[in-house]
Amino acid sequence: MNAVSETTPFSFGMIIIGDEVLNGDRVDRHLAAFKPLIHERGHELAWHWLLPDDPDVLTAHLRFSMGRPDPVFVCGGIGATPDDHTRACAAAAAHVPLVCHPDAARLIEDRFGADAYPHRILMAHLPEGADLIPNPVNQVPGFTLCRHWFLPGFPKMAWPMAEWVLEHQFGRCAVLQEVAVDVRGVTESRLIPLMQRLAQQFADSNPAGSEPKLFSLPHMGEDPHIRLGIRGRAGLHEALLALRQALEHDAIQ
Repeated sequence: MNAVSETTPFSFGMIIIGDEVLNGDRVDRHLAAFKPLIHERGHELAWHWLLPDDPDVLTAHLRFSMGRPDPVFVCGGIGATPDDHTRACAAAAAHVPLVCHPDAARLIEDRFGADAYPHRILMAHLPEGADLIPNPVNQVPGFTLCRHWFLPGFPKMAWPMAEWVLEHQFGRCAVLQEVAVDVRGVTESRLIPLMQRLAQQFADSNPAGSEPKLFSLPHMGEDPHIRLGIRGRAGLHEALLALRQALEHDAIQ
């Protein structure tokens, strides 16, 4: 697997798997950790799912996400216990069998010796065609298949493994930034025509996919206002100027 151009931004998906997060007392920590890992390298997090340890649900969702172009991080369910279904579901979603990956088996045998059998070695049973992701903590690897990077559920393992994937497979590009103004005394609905005009203006004056994007965040409470802003990697100064001019022209700000 070769690293891609450092100037190409990617929009990632993220899947967290575990009944213990949905119905137990464990709180997901991955989303809060992955957001800065991805954003500080200039990429984006496009979507996030939290799924149960249910083979039918996992297979259906993985089949859907494997049919999309997004690179996806998947955390959880790659162990050897009976409730770990991710390896088998990834294979089923990709329409390939589970096979013993010789390099993964070697790593597990080196780490655990005779105790690798009969159970731990099951973690080397991976979808056919999968490549390995190194695990710096206990050497039991994750794997990648169909632009999905499958990692353990344990944060202390998953996070450094995700850093390795990002550095070696995706590189860095211009960081996504934002600028904004606070608009008071108007309803959000009044801003919609202005936002529509600006969005079209940005689309007409920038290459497809690189145009600045508008956002609107209403704030309630003692100081009600609307945070009207723009996200992008370039041209934010010009976009903010266009926003201010549009607000002045419409006598909104």
